[in-house]
Amino acid sequence: MMKSTKKKFEDTFEHLFINESVHEGEYDEELSDGYVKRLIQENNVSLSSVVVILIGAETYKRKHVDWEIYAGLTEKVGGHSGLIGILLPTYYSAIENSDLDENKYHINTIPQRLNDNLSTKYAKIYKWEDVFRTNNNGEYMIKDYIDAAFDRKNNESNKIENSRPQMKENME
Repeated sequence: MMKSTKKKFEDTFEHLFINESVHEGEYDEELSDGYVKRLIQENNVSLSSVVVILIGAETYKRKHVDWEIYAGLTEKVGGHSGLIGILLPTYYSAIENSDLDENKYHINTIPQRLNDNLSTKYAKIYKWEDVFRTNNNGEYMIKDYIDAAFDRKNNESNKIENSRPQMKENME
């Protein structure tokens, strides 16, 4: 059986980070949005120094992704979180190449709160294959990307754009 992209990411880079992401089905759909938002803030994001968004073809439609980004950009003990996005191979399978801009993604098919912070230069976005390349020290490039996001968190938090209303529903 082929390993999922998310699982490959987690297994390959587990030595670089602690995974606190929201897992599918983690929160009962019957729970109130306010309660789930609080759980995401307290259980998933409160200790994060960098939020990494794995972006597939449907990621931009998910309210929990928006809530994770919002929680990461909200000041907490330890400050804000840095923010990066990684375009998964599944992202490209659903997007026409002619629709891609010079950054190799289309702004309407990535989480909008992430896009807001790409515009201010607080966040960066990378391609899946780039995170597996190695730098001059033989380390995966994802380490450099996370370190740069951590530096932006500490030195450029004035660029954070988190004023967009949180998503209320998943998009169809």
